[in-house]
Amino acid sequence: MSPTTLPACLRHWATVKADEPALTFADYSTERDGRRQTLTWQQLAERVDAAAGALPVSPGDRVAVLCPQGVDYVVGFLAALTAGAIAVPLFDPGLPGHAGRLTAVLADCAPAAVVTTSAARPAVEEFLGGSVEIVAVDRTDATLTWPAPEAKPDDVAYLQYTSGSTRSPAGVVLTHANVIANVRQAVRGLGLDPREATTVSWLPLFHDMGLVLGLITPLVLGLRSVLMDPLAFIERPVRWLELLGDRPGAWSAAPNFAFHYCASRVRDADRARLRLGRVAGIINGAEPINPDVLDRFHTAFAAAGYQPEKTRPSYGLAEATVFVTTVPDAAPQVTTFDRDALGDGLAREAGDGVRLVACGAPAGQHVALVDPETAVALPDGSVGEIWVHGPNVGDGYWQKPLDSTETFGARLTGDHGGLPDGPWLRTGDLGVRYDGQLYIAGRIKDLVIVDGRNHYPQDVEATVAGVDQGIRPGSVALFAIFGDDTEGAVVVAEHRGQLTEQSERDLAATIRRLVADAHGLALRDVVLVPQGHVPRTSSGKIARSACRDRYLAHEYGKALAR
Repeated sequence: MSPTTLPACLRHWATVKADEPALTFADYSTERDGRRQTLTWQQLAERVDAAAGALPVSPGDRVAVLCPQGVDYVVGFLAALTAGAIAVPLFDPGLPGHAGRLTAVLADCAPAAVVTTSAARPAVEEFLGGSVEIVAVDRTDATLTWPAPEAKPDDVAYLQYTSGSTRSPAGVVLTHANVIANVRQAVRGLGLDPREATTVSWLPLFHDMGLVLGLITPLVLGLRSVLMDPLAFIERPVRWLELLGDRPGAWSAAPNFAFHYCASRVRDADRARLRLGRVAGIINGAEPINPDVLDRFHTAFAAAGYQPEKTRPSYGLAEATVFVTTVPDAAPQVTTFDRDALGDGLAREAGDGVRLVACGAPAGQHVALVDPETAVALPDGSVGEIWVHGPNVGDGYWQKPLDSTETFGARLTGDHGGLPDGPWLRTGDLGVRYDGQLYIAGRIKDLVIVDGRNHYPQDVEATVAGVDQGIRPGSVALFAIFGDDTEGAVVVAEHRGQLTEQSERDLAATIRRLVADAHGLALRDVVLVPQGHVPRTSSGKIARSACRDRYLAHEYGKALAR
């Protein structure tokens, strides 16, 4: 019988695969080519037990994980679960630009203890001000007193805090049953072979996709996990690709920007020595998928053996653990839809228009496209809110009963073709099912409506990004503002060049003209800003609401070309 909780999975593999490698961390902080630290399943279990024994917690207490990326993060997370507590995967306070989010999350979850490392401890103590017990997981010699609290499948395993792209962070309550079900769904949808696979990840372990790919999936399936620090990827993206080619059957995942970053930054000499024909698959998710970026990545690494069918466009969100839909073993499918029809809520193919990447179909769960106003399930070809129903959907938001009911307790009305009445997860995402596959149109809260017409931000943002080579791809934000009883659209775009005041005005005028021609949208304002001034969420998505707030607070200075 398969283990039904995460601690039980660890104990199982520590017995069955005691001396086989469980976890490798490629540390590039001191050596350019990296230094490997590996733990076997038995060594990992021993370290987890020692850290769990040092935790001053009772069942149900929250334990915040404030470790740097690495082996200690995995140990700290699993120690919290082994001690019977609820883990809260976070990050050490040194992560730039996220102190406010960390403060808000800690206040919300009220941890009884914090796990970190001895090196990070001084910064953590300073940040917390002595209010919470701190345990350095790399300096424990405690022994876990058995029998440890025995978790049950419906017990809460961890709180996954959302990235906050349209709201303040909220902790999704995920049980052991939720996360193990989602791993099983992903195995089925991706065709992952547990007998041969290795997972390779640079994604932050505090992020849903990073946690499930780099820690939970290997733990449930008994796979080897290879981790690296996100900063090491940013410094030299080829490191990720090298690790992927080290062993046959490697799986990984990344947001769209990583594919663009690799295609742009990896040198020809480095590409020549990569062995990407050994890669089993790379999931592309966490933000709208740009078909041009996929084409560029596939072209850049074709000589290294990478095949387009290894790229798996997918859709998911923290409220559903992470995985919802993915494509089969085939090259990504790109469909061009009529822009005006899509704005009116209908998918109709056209020779020229909006190019969207298919994100496949669900495995082991239901996905419905629903009219968000009437809760009526829509037929294929109609744009609606994406609703999800399945054993992977979380129990709600931590200590937010009203938000939980609204988001996790939706029910369909009318004739819904045999789909469950509920409860359904309302994702807040717009999509359309066309020719059996799900296409993502955007976020409901990000939709820009001007003169009665719907405009999807990422569509307009792609047009703006193509206007000038100096505009940074993936660093454009479109949002709506209100004035004179009407809604207007504003674009804020990062520009890497040195522009004179006149060249700024000329470029802004060009952006206005091309957006008007392509989308029938008259921009109220165009603002060009230096690199790093378009805010992002912790997962790297454009935070359009935060960008709007900065604009309305006049943080971008004098607006251009009014």
